Amino acid sequence: MKKILSIVGVLLIIGVYVYEQYLNTEHSTSVEAPYGQEEDLRSKKDNAFYLPTSTTGAMVYHNNYTLSYSEQHEQAEWVAYLLKKSDIVYTKRKRPYFNEDKSVKTKSADWRSYKNSGYDKGHLCPAADRRKSVASYNETFLTSNIAPQNHDFNAGIWNDLEQTVRTWAKSYNDVYVVTGGILEGNLKTIGKDRVSVPNYFYKIIFNDRGDSSKMIGFIIPNRSNANQSLQSYVVSVDDIEAKTGIDFFPKLNDALEDRLEGSIHTSDWRFR
Repeated sequence: MKKILSIVGVLLIIGVYVYEQYLNTEHSTSVEAPYGQEEDLRSKKDNAFYLPTSTTGAMVYHNNYTLSYSEQHEQAEWVAYLLKKSDIVYTKRKRPYFNEDKSVKTKSADWRSYKNSGYDKGHLCPAADRRKSVASYNETFLTSNIAPQNHDFNAGIWNDLEQTVRTWAKSYNDVYVVTGGILEGNLKTIGKDRVSVPNYFYKIIFNDRGDSSKMIGFIIPNRSNANQSLQSYVVSVDDIEAKTGIDFFPKLNDALEDRLEGSIHTSDWRFR
């Protein structure tokens, strides 16, 4: 009888372990691949080619975007992802609650740090870029993917830029996007986690077509009166690198990288 009970006990322990592993697999939001949809991921080797450098060493790979986390500022120094034409859908999704990113070893900021701060929880990888599935949409609601944004900025010029990028993804089939706040200087902070409030946000869009590749960068002030045309905020990627200390496309051919990052060609892009 004791032998039978021992066997039953071992089987129960194995059953619990297998079930926990199943749950972990079902609910995991991180995989070892930086870009793309969970059902259509390119290889990590190929996509790592496009990733910027991390000045913090805290890289996090999610199913639908990659980020480099800055514990000092309690937000990502950059979020990078591939946006494909097929990603652009208009299915309405129920907005989930914001949650901490458990893949950030030092823990991402608590969403309550934004409460009553006067700032929006501004997405870096926009939820509207990931409406294709519930899982991809919900993954954008991790606090590692947000930064404090002035409401008029978030709902105004920044929203215009996000919509324009989606238009480019549809026109050019796919674009790589890298975005974040400029985390320099003595920045204001909010909440118990002391989340830094960037004075400026940047966005870089890269359309990879070999020798015909093109790239464009923006730096926009995080304030309500940032309401000029998008073209007026275009800067060279070299300028963004100088302000952030980040090397954005370090594995590109040097000649191509110098040409794309050092130039400003708004005529290469169709603005809405």
